Amino acid sequence: MMEQGKAIAVRRERVDEAAAGQRIDNYLLRICKGVPKSHVYRILRSGEVRVNGGRVAPTYRLAENDEIRIPPIRLAEKATSGPAPAGEPLPVVFEDEALLVVDKPSGKAVHGGSGVSFGVIEQLRSQRPDARLLELAHRIDRETSGLLVIAKKRSALTALHDMMREGRVEKRYLTLVAGRWANPLQHVKEPLFKYLTPEGERRVRVSSDGKASHSIVRLVRRWSRFSLLEVELKTGRTHQIRVHLAHLGFPLCGDDKYGDFALNKSLEAEGLKRMFLHAARLSFAHPLTGEAITLTADLPAELQSFLAHLDATEPRKHG
Repeated sequence: MMEQGKAIAVRRERVDEAAAGQRIDNYLLRICKGVPKSHVYRILRSGEVRVNGGRVAPTYRLAENDEIRIPPIRLAEKATSGPAPAGEPLPVVFEDEALLVVDKPSGKAVHGGSGVSFGVIEQLRSQRPDARLLELAHRIDRETSGLLVIAKKRSALTALHDMMREGRVEKRYLTLVAGRWANPLQHVKEPLFKYLTPEGERRVRVSSDGKASHSIVRLVRRWSRFSLLEVELKTGRTHQIRVHLAHLGFPLCGDDKYGDFALNKSLEAEGLKRMFLHAARLSFAHPLTGEAITLTADLPAELQSFLAHLDATEPRKHG
């Protein structure tokens, strides 16, 4: 359908099960790599794209066996980056015909962008070239480790998005914070507002103008200067755990955006060289079968080692 610097013949695509349920505009944006979004919407509005011989709106949802007519599209000449390197296989926690759940390491982005050429999803597509569909069902921060869900079927992806929006996916994280957390269980309901710094970096703060946000914090262990917490997310706002806890005076250890920077530097000297945040547990009904699924991922070795260091050097506090 497309070549660098020139256009070729009309292309016809038959919609398979993997693409069924996706909007036509999103489908075209996915398969027309390098084509400006404005151009994709122009060929939709002009009727150059046809589904089963007729014009459709950009919001039309594809059905299995739909036939899509895609006109020739010209791309400007430009250098193209190579494919994402396959790299080492990621630890698989769960997999069936609809879902893939991996234990993401800290330091790896979930997708390319913002200065990162590729991430988990590009790596998985490179490792599994025959996969019909691999799409992120949700995101976790680059610095965060732990459970990440990838959909292998469009129907599973759509169902998971609905479940997450309705709060039917239980997500629990483990984090180490500076300070002595007092309450065995505490609900944190502070609205969160996203904004950009003058340098163009994304940040979040507690603000009455923000979106409703809800975290449930449980005390797991406590030392003289630190507390290990389990945080259950009832909403999935950007940087929610990091901002909620920092706002309450308990910054995450190793957090380079909202944390205690002087403390982070001293902790690095003691062996903590990353943010202490780990997606440890997921519970949900399988989006296609309804089967109850609970998945867990142990703390990575470097975080377990740092807790052992605290046990050896910090008095434990239970009261």
